[in-house]
Amino acid sequence: MTDQPQDSRGRVAELHALREQARRGPSEKATEAQHAKGKLSVRERIDLLLDEGSFREVEGLRRHRATGFGLEEKRPYTDGVVTGWGLVHGRTVFVYAHDFRIFGGALGEAHAAKIHKIMDMAIAAGAPLVSLNDGAGARIQEGVSALAGYGGIFQRNTRASGVIPQISVMLGPCAGGAAYSPALTDFVFMVRETSQMFITGPDVVQAVTGAEVSQNGLGGADVHAGTSGVAHFVYDDERGCLEEVRYLLSVLPANNRENPPSVVSEDPPGRSCEALLDLVPADGNQPYDMRAVIEELVDDGELLEIHERWATNVLCVLARLNGQVVGVVANQPQSLAGVLDIEASEKAARFVQMCDAFNIPLVTLLDVPGFLPGVDQEHGGIIRHGAKLLYAYCNATVPRVSVVLRKAYGGAYIVMDSQSIGADVTYAWPTNEIAVMGAEGAANVVFRRQIAAADDPEAMRSRMVKEYKAELMHPYYAAERGLVDDVIDPAETRQVLIETLAMLRTKHADLPARKHGNPPQ
Repeated sequence: MTDQPQDSRGRVAELHALREQARRGPSEKATEAQHAKGKLSVRERIDLLLDEGSFREVEGLRRHRATGFGLEEKRPYTDGVVTGWGLVHGRTVFVYAHDFRIFGGALGEAHAAKIHKIMDMAIAAGAPLVSLNDGAGARIQEGVSALAGYGGIFQRNTRASGVIPQISVMLGPCAGGAAYSPALTDFVFMVRETSQMFITGPDVVQAVTGAEVSQNGLGGADVHAGTSGVAHFVYDDERGCLEEVRYLLSVLPANNRENPPSVVSEDPPGRSCEALLDLVPADGNQPYDMRAVIEELVDDGELLEIHERWATNVLCVLARLNGQVVGVVANQPQSLAGVLDIEASEKAARFVQMCDAFNIPLVTLLDVPGFLPGVDQEHGGIIRHGAKLLYAYCNATVPRVSVVLRKAYGGAYIVMDSQSIGADVTYAWPTNEIAVMGAEGAANVVFRRQIAAADDPEAMRSRMVKEYKAELMHPYYAAERGLVDDVIDPAETRQVLIETLAMLRTKHADLPARKHGNPPQ
């Protein structure tokens, strides 16, 4: 700093000079190096995320107090992280963003204290928290103090879970313990080529296992979007990524005490969906695209799919019906015939929990032949993982409406929000088949002796299949027994869902008094 100025105007001028120095960052060369990697600077990212001119920085003049290893000679303002709040579509959002130009975005004691403060502010204000991650992990020169800083972040991530939406945007490297903070948040966004996440890097992997792998091959965006399931969304560039973060925030409530923001829809609530009669074949063995069904039902065909590239046999979608936000869980017959397996169960369970935490009503569309059989699935814990989805639905208190389009067999039917586990209202199309298993498999079990003893076993099997279908799998069997509330015309599905959800809008349900449940892991 310069010598103390003698008047107020001089001091204000000095303040503006310091702010400008902090805003510019370490140097133009550092900024050019960031751009050369295809990455935006920290201020450019915040400007894209927040409404223009709305950002209010917190502790922009903070500097570290560490000594040793030359740190006392290098004390830049912000200490490598920019924190504050602003507006997204006019609603308050808190943000912290690593500045890779300063210490590679590495976390030190002062850096961590700034993040802790902004997280505490977000929790207290009841507003979403977005982290823009581009850091090299713990600041090695500060030793255990840096590690303790991560612990404080993890503790706050956990305290904020289910209270305010937490969104992690990966815009650079995130290695070691630092990767656990995004894993604790509600949504993870990644950008191809420039963002990576892993616990141990390629060099360590090669030293321990002998396997050679690149950073992107180990923990790049496509790996986490399609293989590990760590990333919910992946984009080609930062601008498109941050625009989608803004869109996601527009359909989420500020906190768990509020409902999601509604809009006035120009899509008529009573619009007939005649196209559904052609989109969904009556033959349960023919595949179709469930995404097209959802697009036909929701307002203007607009939806945001969560985990689009992971566990593709189940769809998890945020959309609107008559301007009201809903979460849609649906089997996808185009992928593995829509069966439930380990990954699909985990994906849907987490989505159901998120919707329940933030007061988003659930619509479940069933066309499920069962759980995926196989040694790998059983040894991998399909019982334990499938129970996660069952637990999530049973524990959910938001409005829950389910529709059986075609097949709904066995335990998978029960798990996919059947009436027996607490769905508020259940509907079925005239093409529904609700049963313990498919007619062919059931006939082989029930009529095994008759088929074996017949002169023509195949003819007997065919006859028994038809008999089983006629007795136990006709479209009105479940309705006759009160297991579905109504059989509806597919073309009326949109209107029926909107009217049912409007009726359930004031639903109130209390869970038993307890510290917390003990869900399957």
